[in-house]
Amino acid sequence: MVAISETSQLAQKVAFYGLILCWWIFVLTFWLRKRPPRAREAKRDWTSLIGLLLQAVAYFCVWFYPLQREQFSPLASRSPVLEWGLAGLSLALAAASAWLVNAARRLGKQWALAARLVEGHTLIQDGPYRLVRNPIYAGMLGMLLATGLVFAQWIPLFIAIVLFAVGTYIRIRTEERLLRQAFGPEFDAYASHVPALIPGIY
Repeated sequence: MVAISETSQLAQKVAFYGLILCWWIFVLTFWLRKRPPRAREAKRDWTSLIGLLLQAVAYFCVWFYPLQREQFSPLASRSPVLEWGLAGLSLALAAASAWLVNAARRLGKQWALAARLVEGHTLIQDGPYRLVRNPIYAGMLGMLLATGLVFAQWIPLFIAIVLFAVGTYIRIRTEERLLRQAFGPEFDAYASHVPALIPGIY
């Protein structure tokens, strides 16, 4: 039993430190990104900030509860196979999410917290935008899931997923309403063959 416990805790430590590294990359993508010249806004919709608030509360759910539990306690059933499986899944999700958000920096001057259009706004359809229409939100969801899996707080993770889903839906609908007004049939054609967030689901 001791050997199993040590193996389980090693899996948890690998997952924990790997996740923290991915979080650093994720955060630095936003913090250190090159700021393009300020663009004049053509239109902005502040409704999307409601969605941003819900996303922030979702992140709080998965980060707050780990403070209530013993650090590096086993993820689930003390089964080494399950522990390493969850650790591997968590790290794969976190790494893919950090890459996705980093690749989405091509938005440049169009990147903003609140939904908006700027003068000379373009409909970007290449890079990660060939996979999903909202790769930043997809990456944010991946980081949320990876964090929840590492800390194994199933009820808070479920609550976080619901909050994040509602918040993301609000942000996507708000932003895409502006894009549809600006690009019309071009955006409709793009949306018809590229999923909004998760391929095969939404």
